[in-house]
Amino acid sequence: MIPVLSVENMRKSDSAAIASGIPGRELMRLAGEGIFRAVQWKGPVAVVCGSGNNAGDGYVVAALLREAGLECTVYCVSDRFSEDGRYWADRCLERGAVMRPWETGTDLSGFGTVVDCLFGTGFRGEVTGAAREAVEAINASGAQVISADINSGLNGDSGLGACCVKSDVTVAIGGFKPGHFLNMAKDVIGARVNCDIGIAPVDTPYQLLERQDVIPCFRPRRNHSNKGTYGYTALIGGSARYSGAIRLAAIAAAAMRCGAGVVKAAVPASLMHDVAPAILESTLFPLPDRDGEMRFDAEAMRELTANVRTAAFGMGIGVTEEAGKALAWLMDNYHGTLIVDADGLTLLARMERSRLREAACSLVLTPHLKEFSRLTGMSMEEITRAPAESARDYARETGAVVLLKGPATIVTDGTAVILTDAGCAGMATAGSGDVLSGILAALCGWIPDRMTAAASGAYINGLAGEAAQRKMGSISMTAGDTARCIAETVRDLERDASETV
Repeated sequence: MIPVLSVENMRKSDSAAIASGIPGRELMRLAGEGIFRAVQWKGPVAVVCGSGNNAGDGYVVAALLREAGLECTVYCVSDRFSEDGRYWADRCLERGAVMRPWETGTDLSGFGTVVDCLFGTGFRGEVTGAAREAVEAINASGAQVISADINSGLNGDSGLGACCVKSDVTVAIGGFKPGHFLNMAKDVIGARVNCDIGIAPVDTPYQLLERQDVIPCFRPRRNHSNKGTYGYTALIGGSARYSGAIRLAAIAAAAMRCGAGVVKAAVPASLMHDVAPAILESTLFPLPDRDGEMRFDAEAMRELTANVRTAAFGMGIGVTEEAGKALAWLMDNYHGTLIVDADGLTLLARMERSRLREAACSLVLTPHLKEFSRLTGMSMEEITRAPAESARDYARETGAVVLLKGPATIVTDGTAVILTDAGCAGMATAGSGDVLSGILAALCGWIPDRMTAAASGAYINGLAGEAAQRKMGSISMTAGDTARCIAETVRDLERDASETV
């Protein structure tokens, strides 16, 4: 996994490195050299600098460009310099770079590459005045745009920014930040490059899941095994209003394609005839119902879960009192892993939070932003500003593994935080979360660690979504397309795993 440092962790780590004897200007040199090496330069080059250490990185880049014989013009949006920045600005001038103050109406369209060194990861608030003019000019330049550390105007922790630079390449300095992945980051960052300049994290960083972290889970299976080896799984959902035969089929297919030994699809009895034609390999389990809504029956729940290693609850089940009783029974009496999604999360939000920590089962919760707002009582705006911290705090309080869905998915058990960056715009469609629930229900049945299973499930779901988008496009793809691409995704992971054995 790749470390991902919060802005505060990066600030403390940078200060600790300097306190240990590494001069700030040396770190600035290493940062500038990392940016210089990471880019295929198209001249002439404009370097747009602000006033802080991020600007200093730009002065180092400009000096190196001049040494390489490339024409370079530095635009200074501020007349203020940090001490180390002033040192490198002087070196930049010595090497023959042209340095100009930023003026309203400056046109950058004549440059082959523009380097964005306005603001670093410590930026907060709104971009205004001359800096806003510079951001707009960079975005309108038509040049290759390189952002130093993070796109100016983009928040380093949240990945939000009302006005920010859109880059072709962003070179993270000292480690990736959450803002390189969360919220709108994918829409404004073309490619990401990590530049390690030897700064050790002071606090435990978050982690970015890589393909190599998932591959070991998918080693080819032994011949000396059977369906019970890989777990019985129950998918509990559906109602007259959300009968969703096709949707339930997609969930069941997702679970089967991710290696579940047996999948039981538990639905209200009156919906059985609708669901049966769409679910072939799964076992159907009729739940007592009334008017198409499940009716809680403890004996039926006990029979359903008797030999089930994992269960997923809530997809289209409704938010009736009877459904709430079923969820409460599972939390009190079921001893496997329970994935709670969709309507199940709404029901969970109505319970005392202490019920989660006291649950007999191991909980995995899969909320999107609005569902997580209901669970926590926080506004969606509050969560969006600090999604990783919000998810971690709730997981720590409840003892659940929380999988907070978004452009990048956050998985946390209250201590560790894993980001999974796989996924695409086309997955913003009804049923995508249901497919994820099926994947998780399977993986939690044969991967012992909940965090590993949840993070791997989010990663597979994202890869399958990307494969679906390549085939169908971001507008036309459906959740079913994602489910249909799971097999090829898992096959490729299994192939890679067999090559590493």
